[in-house]
Amino acid sequence: MIYELTTWIIPLLLCVILHEMAHGWMAMKLGDYTAKATGRLTLNPKDHIDPIGSFLVPGVLWAMSSPFLFGWAKPVPVDYRNLRTPKRDMGIVAAAGPVMNIILAVIFVLIAHIIDFLPASQIKLWLFQNLSNGIQLSLVLGIFNLLPILPLDGGRIVSSLLPLKYSIEYQKTEQYGFYILIGLMVAPSLLGINIIGWFINTLYPLFAGFIRIFM
Repeated sequence: MIYELTTWIIPLLLCVILHEMAHGWMAMKLGDYTAKATGRLTLNPKDHIDPIGSFLVPGVLWAMSSPFLFGWAKPVPVDYRNLRTPKRDMGIVAAAGPVMNIILAVIFVLIAHIIDFLPASQIKLWLFQNLSNGIQLSLVLGIFNLLPILPLDGGRIVSSLLPLKYSIEYQKTEQYGFYILIGLMVAPSLLGINIIGWFINTLYPLFAGFIRIFM
């Protein structure tokens, strides 16, 4: 059990940290340097770890043998008022996270090709398991964040695409976003309705099909 857990920790940290760094990096390119000024454009885990999202939630899902795992890091601060075109750029900054997850999954695949040349050993098997878990985690994290619920990335993207009047009204739902997500997470056991699972299972084959190009 401990061995298996070690094959999830490193890829999970990479997936959530790089996801958040991508938001900060894209925001910087579009005019907002808040993430850089607060020292969040770093790979140092202590600057990104969220005890609940980075450990508790994925740990509980793993212990429950959930068909998918996901987690999150502390959100990188972005001041949308500093962006050159705030409404449009908000969506671009949000999309950077899921795009990074796709890129990271491709990188994991390419590294696996390199490791395949190593002689068979327990270390090689452990590395392969890390990479395999990393691919799954990265894709699920990217897809989960595309849920059209604020403050998730999908919600930011939807808000940026809506006409201004509707975008303003949609942004008011952000104060309820956390409760909506909690409700969706407990819905399978209470109501037998698994919207999050359906969403992930619907998009996962599409994302995985793209990744297979590099396999």
